[in-house]
Amino acid sequence: MTHPAITDRKIRFALAGCGRIAANHMESIARHAERAELVAVCDTDPAALAAAVQRTGARGYASYTQLLAEAGSLGVDCVVLTTPSGLHARQAAEAAQAGLHVMTEKPMATRWNDGLAMVKACDDAGVRLFVVKQNRRNRTLQLLRQAINAGRFGRIYMVTVNVFWSRPQSYYDSAEWRGTWEFDGGAFMNQASHYIDLLDWMIGPVESVMAYTGTLARNIEVEDTGVAALKWRNGAMGSVNVTMLTHPKNFEGSITILGEKGTARVGGVAVNKIEHWEFDQPHEMDAQLDDASYQTTSVYGFGHPLYYDNVIRTLRGECEAETDGREGLKSLELLIAMYRSARDGRKINLPLEY
Repeated sequence: MTHPAITDRKIRFALAGCGRIAANHMESIARHAERAELVAVCDTDPAALAAAVQRTGARGYASYTQLLAEAGSLGVDCVVLTTPSGLHARQAAEAAQAGLHVMTEKPMATRWNDGLAMVKACDDAGVRLFVVKQNRRNRTLQLLRQAINAGRFGRIYMVTVNVFWSRPQSYYDSAEWRGTWEFDGGAFMNQASHYIDLLDWMIGPVESVMAYTGTLARNIEVEDTGVAALKWRNGAMGSVNVTMLTHPKNFEGSITILGEKGTARVGGVAVNKIEHWEFDQPHEMDAQLDDASYQTTSVYGFGHPLYYDNVIRTLRGECEAETDGREGLKSLELLIAMYRSARDGRKINLPLEY
């Protein structure tokens, strides 16, 4: 990286996109006020922009191009993209060319080649690319991964991920880009993206995938329901089951792991509760069980501030990024493989051909 570590002042962020998820980013930056500040916000919707300016006190921009043009005078270090997913690739490249680090919400892109281009653009410009995976910071999932890394499951036989949520037609009608292939992606790519991320991060590289998708009830271009069968390189098998048609509200976001020496399930509405935890031998980590589960009213969880901590520390030269662009490509590759399988009606082997 060509940028020196920032150690003598706060890290300055600019936020592009002031919609649904942007509030988590505003709150996270405010939580780290001693080390970070939000100096600019941008949105093409005047009402959303006005609300963001009033909430944060940051300078407002109706044009992303203008924001980048004035980023130098504001001292911006990193642009945060919470815009429609299909815009991420172009906006990331433009920010990189302006010499700015980039943080992008999930999914990092809606096309495989766009994801690759984002990584290359940031590499070529000598800037960082961060991909938000805040669920990895959940206490429940941290404990589950700790158990996997400690070998408590022995050989893992089967893994099941369920995302049974509800998105009414009004959700998709709230913005023209929602429910489109170009800018959004469907239930797999948008709502279940963080759960797809768990498949590689928790279990390891996937060998092959076979998927089905359907648009069963919503008036949208993309799928509202999908299922996928997976085989990992380590021999484990599993499935991902996703729907946005659960009645009457979000019901479950879970991962279940079955191994030769242990069985565990992290469930709740958004992997926020350890619902089963049984191994052949006790371990000192079991003392953390009571503190791991938590209540949540949001499927986003509480991982964004912890994610920002890693980004800030990385830019200060204190650590390395936990989820950079290459790490983000892993879940995008799985998503694209699922869509190709559903489209072509065949098994897709990984890795994808570049």
